[in-house]
Amino acid sequence: MPHPHPALAVHGALARGVFAVAVLVSLAVLFAPADDVPSAPPGVDTLVHLLLFAALAASGRWAGARAGTLAWLLVGYAAVSEVVQGVSALGRSASVADWAADVVGVLTGLLAWTWAGRRRTG
Repeated sequence: MPHPHPALAVHGALARGVFAVAVLVSLAVLFAPADDVPSAPPGVDTLVHLLLFAALAASGRWAGARAGTLAWLLVGYAAVSEVVQGVSALGRSASVADWAADVVGVLTGLLAWTWAGRRRTG
């Protein structure tokens, strides 16, 4: 089986860069003031949460983070983000549904990474 391009190596600079960008995007999405959050049809916010945390989990694994540690950190980050949204001057509200979507996103990202790894080696 051919080796992947060196830029796509686990723990490589590209992997760390992609994870860093995902973290920065998450900060912008999760902590934007309410006035900066575009209106969207019902369910879109939940989907954004799921996809954002799936991207954080998958890119974190690509960057070399251990699955268990990454999962706990991301679930904690999701909880903290909801608390901050609920008690801060951002004008947003905390949502258990958003936190649940974040958790499902973490699991989705970790499973996708595992599945992709099995396809590469299988």
